[in-house]
Amino acid sequence: MSWWKRSKPVEPSLNTGMPLIRLEGVSKAFKGDADEETWALSDITLDIGRGEYVSVSGPSGCGKSTFLSLLAMLDTPTKGRYFLNGRAVDRLTPAEKARLRNIEIGLIFQSFNLIADMSVYENVEYPLTLGRATPAERNARVEAALDRVGLTSRAKQRPGQLSGGHQQLVAIARAIAGRPPILLADEPTGNLDSKSGDALMDMLGELHADGATLCLATHNPDYIARAQRHIYLFDGLLATEPVP
Repeated sequence: MSWWKRSKPVEPSLNTGMPLIRLEGVSKAFKGDADEETWALSDITLDIGRGEYVSVSGPSGCGKSTFLSLLAMLDTPTKGRYFLNGRAVDRLTPAEKARLRNIEIGLIFQSFNLIADMSVYENVEYPLTLGRATPAERNARVEAALDRVGLTSRAKQRPGQLSGGHQQLVAIARAIAGRPPILLADEPTGNLDSKSGDALMDMLGELHADGATLCLATHNPDYIARAQRHIYLFDGLLATEPVP
Protein backbone atom coordinates (compact mmCIF):
# COMPACT_ATOMS: atom_id res chain seq x y z
CA MET A 1 0.00 0.00 0.00
CA SER A 2 1.37 3.43 -0.95
CA TRP A 3 2.04 5.80 1.94
CA TRP A 4 -0.90 8.09 1.14
CA LYS A 5 -3.52 5.38 0.66
CA ARG A 6 -6.28 5.29 3.24
CA SER A 7 -7.36 1.89 4.50
CA LYS A 8 -11.01 3.01 4.71
CA PRO A 9 -13.05 5.16 2.33
CA VAL A 10 -14.14 8.59 3.48
CA GLU A 11 -17.59 8.53 5.03
CA PRO A 12 -20.24 10.26 2.93
CA SER A 13 -21.82 13.48 4.13
CA LEU A 14 -24.51 13.03 6.75
CA ASN A 15 -26.70 15.25 4.58
CA THR A 16 -26.24 14.05 1.02
CA GLY A 17 -27.73 17.27 -0.28
CA MET A 18 -24.87 19.34 1.16
CA PRO A 19 -21.25 19.71 0.05
CA LEU A 20 -18.38 18.70 2.27
CA ILE A 21 -17.87 22.29 3.45
CA ARG A 22 -20.50 25.03 3.45
CA LEU A 23 -20.19 28.56 4.83
CA GLU A 24 -23.33 30.67 5.06
CA GLY A 25 -22.81 34.38 5.69
CA VAL A 26 -19.75 33.77 7.85
CA SER A 27 -18.07 36.78 9.44
CA LYS A 28 -15.33 36.99 12.04
CA ALA A 29 -14.53 40.01 14.22
CA PHE A 30 -11.69 40.53 16.68
CA LYS A 31 -11.87 43.06 19.48
CA GLY A 32 -9.00 45.45 20.01
CA ASP A 33 -8.43 48.37 22.36
CA ALA A 34 -11.57 49.95 23.82
CA ASP A 35 -13.57 47.02 22.41
CA GLU A 36 -13.08 48.29 18.88
CA GLU A 37 -13.97 45.52 16.40
CA THR A 38 -11.87 44.57 13.40
CA TRP A 39 -13.64 42.38 10.87
CA ALA A 40 -11.22 39.78 9.50
CA LEU A 41 -13.93 38.12 7.39
CA SER A 42 -17.24 39.57 6.24
CA ASP A 43 -20.27 37.67 4.94
CA ILE A 44 -18.46 34.72 3.36
CA THR A 45 -20.82 32.32 1.61
CA LEU A 46 -19.33 29.44 -0.36
CA ASP A 47 -19.25 25.68 -0.81
CA ILE A 48 -16.26 23.36 -1.18
CA GLY A 49 -17.05 19.94 -2.59
CA ARG A 50 -15.47 16.65 -1.64
CA GLY A 51 -12.21 16.10 -3.50
CA GLU A 52 -11.76 19.71 -4.63
CA TYR A 53 -8.34 21.37 -4.78
CA VAL A 54 -8.89 25.00 -3.82
CA SER A 55 -6.41 27.84 -3.52
CA VAL A 56 -7.05 30.83 -1.25
CA SER A 57 -5.08 33.94 -2.11
CA GLY A 58 -5.01 37.66 -1.48
CA PRO A 59 -2.74 40.35 -0.02
CA SER A 60 -1.37 40.06 3.51
CA GLY A 61 -4.08 40.70 6.09
CA CYS A 62 -6.92 39.76 3.75
CA GLY A 63 -8.23 37.02 6.05
CA LYS A 64 -6.66 33.85 4.63
CA SER A 65 -5.38 32.49 7.95
CA THR A 66 -8.64 33.35 9.72
CA PHE A 67 -10.56 31.57 6.95
CA LEU A 68 -8.52 28.38 7.41
CA SER A 69 -8.76 28.59 11.22
CA LEU A 70 -12.55 28.64 10.96
CA LEU A 71 -12.52 25.66 8.58
CA ALA A 72 -10.30 23.80 11.06
CA MET A 73 -12.72 24.60 13.91
CA LEU A 74 -9.90 26.31 15.79
CA ASP A 75 -12.05 29.45 15.95
CA THR A 76 -15.75 30.22 15.70
CA PRO A 77 -17.59 32.70 13.47
CA THR A 78 -18.96 35.89 14.97
CA LYS A 79 -21.86 35.62 12.54
CA GLY A 80 -23.08 33.01 10.10
CA ARG A 81 -22.96 29.21 10.06
CA TYR A 82 -20.44 26.55 9.09
CA PHE A 83 -21.45 23.04 8.02
CA LEU A 84 -18.83 20.30 7.82
CA ASN A 85 -19.78 17.01 6.23
CA GLY A 86 -23.43 17.88 6.73
CA ARG A 87 -23.03 18.79 10.41
CA ALA A 88 -23.72 22.23 11.83
CA VAL A 89 -20.44 23.02 13.58
CA ASP A 90 -22.09 25.42 16.02
CA ARG A 91 -24.05 22.48 17.43
CA LEU A 92 -20.98 20.37 18.16
CA THR A 93 -19.43 20.15 21.61
CA PRO A 94 -15.74 21.02 22.03
CA ALA A 95 -15.00 17.28 22.35
CA GLU A 96 -16.86 16.52 19.13
CA LYS A 97 -14.97 19.27 17.31
CA ALA A 98 -11.65 17.94 18.59
CA ARG A 99 -12.51 14.41 17.47
CA LEU A 100 -13.57 15.57 13.99
CA ARG A 101 -10.45 17.69 13.65
CA ASN A 102 -8.22 14.79 14.66
CA ILE A 103 -9.83 12.31 12.28
CA GLU A 104 -10.92 14.39 9.30
CA ILE A 105 -8.56 17.36 9.05
CA GLY A 106 -4.83 17.64 8.51
CA LEU A 107 -3.43 21.04 9.47
CA ILE A 108 -0.32 22.68 8.06
CA PHE A 109 -0.12 26.18 9.52
CA GLN A 110 2.62 28.81 9.54
CA SER A 111 3.34 28.15 13.21
CA PHE A 112 4.74 24.65 13.64
CA ASN A 113 3.13 23.95 17.04
CA LEU A 114 5.59 21.15 17.79
CA ILE A 115 5.99 19.84 21.33
CA ALA A 116 9.50 20.78 22.42
CA ASP A 117 10.15 17.88 24.80
CA MET A 118 9.02 15.23 22.32
CA SER A 119 11.16 13.73 19.58
CA VAL A 120 10.34 14.19 15.91
CA TYR A 121 8.87 10.69 15.86
CA GLU A 122 6.74 11.37 18.95
CA ASN A 123 5.45 14.66 17.55
CA VAL A 124 4.25 12.93 14.40
CA GLU A 125 2.78 10.01 16.33
CA TYR A 126 0.98 12.01 19.03
CA PRO A 127 -2.25 12.85 17.10
CA LEU A 128 -2.53 9.19 16.11
CA THR A 129 -2.56 8.15 19.78
CA LEU A 130 -5.83 10.08 20.16
CA GLY A 131 -7.51 7.89 17.56
CA ARG A 132 -8.09 4.18 17.15
CA ALA A 133 -4.92 3.18 15.33
CA THR A 134 -3.05 0.25 16.86
CA PRO A 135 0.60 0.69 17.87
CA ALA A 136 1.68 -1.20 14.74
CA GLU A 137 -0.49 1.01 12.53
CA ARG A 138 0.85 4.15 14.22
CA ASN A 139 4.43 3.01 13.70
CA ALA A 140 3.83 2.26 10.02
CA ARG A 141 2.14 5.60 9.41
CA VAL A 142 4.78 7.63 11.24
CA GLU A 143 7.65 5.90 9.47
CA ALA A 144 5.97 6.34 6.08
CA ALA A 145 5.25 10.04 6.70
CA LEU A 146 8.79 10.76 7.90
CA ASP A 147 10.23 8.91 4.93
CA ARG A 148 8.01 10.89 2.56
CA VAL A 149 9.30 14.24 3.89
CA GLY A 150 12.90 12.98 4.12
CA LEU A 151 13.29 13.07 7.89
CA THR A 152 13.75 9.40 8.79
CA SER A 153 17.30 10.03 9.97
CA ARG A 154 16.10 12.79 12.34
CA ALA A 155 13.31 10.80 14.01
CA LYS A 156 15.02 10.83 17.43
CA GLN A 157 15.92 14.51 17.44
CA ARG A 158 13.90 17.18 19.21
CA PRO A 159 12.42 20.24 17.47
CA GLY A 160 14.99 22.58 19.04
CA GLN A 161 17.76 20.68 17.23
CA LEU A 162 16.19 21.33 13.82
CA SER A 163 16.21 24.25 11.41
CA GLY A 164 12.98 26.10 10.69
CA GLY A 165 12.64 24.27 7.39
CA HIS A 166 13.01 20.88 9.04
CA GLN A 167 10.51 21.83 11.74
CA GLN A 168 8.06 22.70 8.98
CA LEU A 169 8.59 19.25 7.46
CA VAL A 170 7.87 17.63 10.84
CA ALA A 171 4.59 19.56 11.01
CA ILE A 172 3.76 18.38 7.50
CA ALA A 173 4.54 14.76 8.39
CA ARG A 174 2.28 15.08 11.43
CA ALA A 175 -0.54 16.43 9.26
CA ILE A 176 -0.37 13.66 6.66
CA ALA A 177 0.36 10.69 8.94
CA GLY A 178 -3.34 10.26 9.68
CA ARG A 179 -4.19 10.31 5.95
CA PRO A 180 -6.90 12.93 6.51
CA PRO A 181 -9.70 13.38 3.98
CA ILE A 182 -9.37 17.18 4.36
CA LEU A 183 -6.06 19.01 4.28
CA LEU A 184 -5.78 22.72 5.18
CA ALA A 185 -2.43 24.33 4.39
CA ASP A 186 -1.54 27.94 5.27
CA GLU A 187 1.55 29.04 3.32
CA PRO A 188 3.07 25.55 3.79
CA THR A 189 6.19 26.34 1.75
CA GLY A 190 7.01 29.58 3.59
CA ASN A 191 9.93 28.09 5.53
CA LEU A 192 11.22 25.84 2.74
CA ASP A 193 13.68 26.40 -0.07
CA SER A 194 12.31 26.29 -3.61
CA LYS A 195 13.28 22.65 -4.21
CA SER A 196 11.68 21.45 -0.98
CA GLY A 197 8.65 23.64 -1.63
CA ASP A 198 8.09 22.11 -5.05
CA ALA A 199 8.49 18.62 -3.57
CA LEU A 200 5.89 19.43 -0.94
CA MET A 201 3.46 20.68 -3.57
CA ASP A 202 3.98 17.46 -5.53
CA MET A 203 3.17 15.50 -2.37
CA LEU A 204 -0.01 17.52 -1.78
CA GLY A 205 -0.95 16.78 -5.37
CA GLU A 206 -0.60 13.06 -4.66
CA LEU A 207 -2.89 13.38 -1.65
CA HIS A 208 -5.45 15.20 -3.76
CA ALA A 209 -5.21 12.59 -6.51
CA ASP A 210 -6.11 9.97 -3.91
CA GLY A 211 -9.28 11.87 -3.04
CA ALA A 212 -8.27 14.33 -0.34
CA THR A 213 -9.97 17.72 -0.29
CA LEU A 214 -7.21 20.32 -0.31
CA CYS A 215 -7.51 23.98 0.66
CA LEU A 216 -4.23 25.87 0.17
CA ALA A 217 -3.50 29.47 1.17
CA THR A 218 -0.53 30.82 -0.77
CA HIS A 219 0.90 33.89 -2.49
CA ASN A 220 2.89 31.85 -5.01
CA PRO A 221 1.30 32.13 -8.50
CA ASP A 222 2.82 28.81 -9.61
CA TYR A 223 1.24 27.02 -6.66
CA ILE A 224 -2.07 28.83 -7.12
CA ALA A 225 -2.10 27.56 -10.72
CA ARG A 226 -1.98 23.94 -9.50
CA ALA A 227 -5.42 24.28 -7.87
CA GLN A 228 -8.61 23.45 -9.69
CA ARG A 229 -10.49 26.39 -8.21
CA HIS A 230 -9.41 29.77 -6.88
CA ILE A 231 -10.85 31.78 -3.99
CA TYR A 232 -9.73 35.39 -3.71
CA LEU A 233 -10.01 37.45 -0.51
CA PHE A 234 -9.56 41.19 -0.08
CA ASP A 235 -10.17 43.01 3.21
CA GLY A 236 -12.06 39.98 4.48
CA LEU A 237 -14.44 39.89 1.53
CA LEU A 238 -14.73 37.43 -1.33
CA ALA A 239 -13.38 38.95 -4.54
CA THR A 240 -14.17 37.83 -8.10
CA GLU A 241 -10.55 38.19 -9.23
CA PRO A 242 -7.08 38.70 -7.74
CA VAL A 243 -6.48 42.06 -6.04
CA PRO A 244 -2.86 43.36 -6.13
